[in-house]
Amino acid sequence: MKQGKIRFLKLAVYGIGIIILLLCILALPFLAKHAAEENPEYAHLQYPVLIGLYITAIPFFFALYQALKLLGYIENNNAFSELSVKALGLIKYCASTISILYVVGMILLAVQNALHPGIAVIGFVIFFTSVVIMIFMDVLQELLENVLKIKLENDLTI
Repeated sequence: MKQGKIRFLKLAVYGIGIIILLLCILALPFLAKHAAEENPEYAHLQYPVLIGLYITAIPFFFALYQALKLLGYIENNNAFSELSVKALGLIKYCASTISILYVVGMILLAVQNALHPGIAVIGFVIFFTSVVIMIFMDVLQELLENVLKIKLENDLTI
């Protein structure tokens, strides 16, 4: 049963990655071009915004890779290890990087008077989601570190 759950989670991670990759390749350029045509006064922001979104995709895909590594550790009965702690920490840093990038991007758009309310809502949703993931990964990382300390103490007493 455990293998089925891990396989499902791996498929979900791959699915999310493929969907976001397709959005980056197909949808974002089209949407950026369409937005520039509809709002010529903001056409100069088309490529900076597109590049900013692509930059935020880098830590996202790195976090997905770390999630796959973590699932591999769990699958190999190596969940309680320093490798898992490191993977959780890297996912946490990726989430914080995404949060920071979105805040900076929204500030830059606001300064240009180009922060449309719809874009702001999407930006805030991504920001708060990243913050929740960051805090959740921090809690799990601390919990796993405590488990490793207890495990080491038990190994030393035997």
